[in-house]
Amino acid sequence: MHKVPVMRNGEPLVTGESVVEDRTVYVVHCIDTEGPLYESLEAKFERLIDIFGIDLEPTKANFEKLKRKEIALGNGLEDLVAKTFSGHLANFNDTWTKVDDMLDRILSESFRSRLPDSNGGSWVYNWFCVDHVNYVNNPRRRTLGYHHIFDHYRQVLADSGSDMDGIHWHFHPMSTYRDAHRCATSYVNSPHLYETLCRRIIDREWFPSVFRAGFQAERPDSHLFLEQWVPFDITNMASKDPTIQSQQDFANGRSGDWRLAPDDWSVYRPSHDNYQLRGDCRRYIARALNILNRIAPLTQEEVDSAFSRADAGRPTLMGVACHDYRDIGVEVDEIRKMLEGASKRFPGVRFVYSEAKSAFQKVIYGSDFDEASAGKLELDCQIHHNSKSVLLKVNAAAGEVFGPQPFLAVRLKSRRYMHDNLDFDTSSGRWFYTFDAESILPSDVDTIGVGGADRFGNTSVVRMTL
Repeated sequence: MHKVPVMRNGEPLVTGESVVEDRTVYVVHCIDTEGPLYESLEAKFERLIDIFGIDLEPTKANFEKLKRKEIALGNGLEDLVAKTFSGHLANFNDTWTKVDDMLDRILSESFRSRLPDSNGGSWVYNWFCVDHVNYVNNPRRRTLGYHHIFDHYRQVLADSGSDMDGIHWHFHPMSTYRDAHRCATSYVNSPHLYETLCRRIIDREWFPSVFRAGFQAERPDSHLFLEQWVPFDITNMASKDPTIQSQQDFANGRSGDWRLAPDDWSVYRPSHDNYQLRGDCRRYIARALNILNRIAPLTQEEVDSAFSRADAGRPTLMGVACHDYRDIGVEVDEIRKMLEGASKRFPGVRFVYSEAKSAFQKVIYGSDFDEASAGKLELDCQIHHNSKSVLLKVNAAAGEVFGPQPFLAVRLKSRRYMHDNLDFDTSSGRWFYTFDAESILPSDVDTIGVGGADRFGNTSVVRMTL
């Protein structure tokens, strides 16, 4: 094995760095972790209208006919509708008991190890946890409240000894009418965006370095938000799937719009003006396709494409995506079948089940990347009391912060959570914040938190009281 430069558009990806040639597919299983989801028969027919514009009487008989393709729908939609409402896609884990029963099964070593990877390793999951908050309509019985899903999974993973898995961040923008089951794309109109991170920092001493967008939908506002804080994004679902245009909730870029993004399993830096195009932004975006799904599905052809890319000496991050309200075990078994098929066709390629941050590190910085030698990010915060104000000094004592500044979180004595910008020093790596009548009165402050990530995905959180 020899050193080769990682290239982008004919130029070194990271100036001055090189990596060991690596014929490895890093399999990153991403779970949009949203808790139980209930769906009544009537709601299934509502989805039929929302997705396909088809209005039928919501009866069990009609539902069974749709699954058997016995109702003429026109435009060749019979197959796609039947797939959308098949047993796997239509049967949800609608209680925490059902979710936990599934977790007991799929987190077991006997299940994880059915198909060892090329290192003899067992299956790895990446749990992208969302907070469902501030909704007024919740017909699908989503679990509402900050931290509820995050805490549940942290406890389950700890109890099961699943320390190989990753916990990351997933976010749903607020729908206009505050419906918990509706899609939205605006981060600007989602005040819980900042509060979510404030609470993660202050309440749980946690900050994200890997992200997946809800409904796989990004826009300029979310793109620029992520560019400030989060180095790794695994939301790209660029697909050759020809059925997207016939599904109203995704046609014409309605939800997850990745039509211009790379579909060759490459990890890329986006353009400032368009997250789908290659450019010179800081963060990296990787691709993940959906398992047994109606939109951008993972197929044997796509898995073979990832293996073919790796066979050419280019380490490849192959993201696969699903939800925890469906049977993850069925989906993992489907992926394993495709991995076995690709391995036979590309015997020189290795595949490794991977935690998401680690996969980004190895694909971007090389298989010989060592997190310890790269150094950890360490934020240092100091408080200085003045007569009518309090000065917070923030310093990157070790490493460098990804983006322009760390994330400042403040909890007031009223239990309100706030984010604000830091003031910059004339030298890099130092910031200030003054608590006074122009910003936040020191007497009103309960807790201060500062969090951040570096370009390698290492995170640091400091929490203190005045």
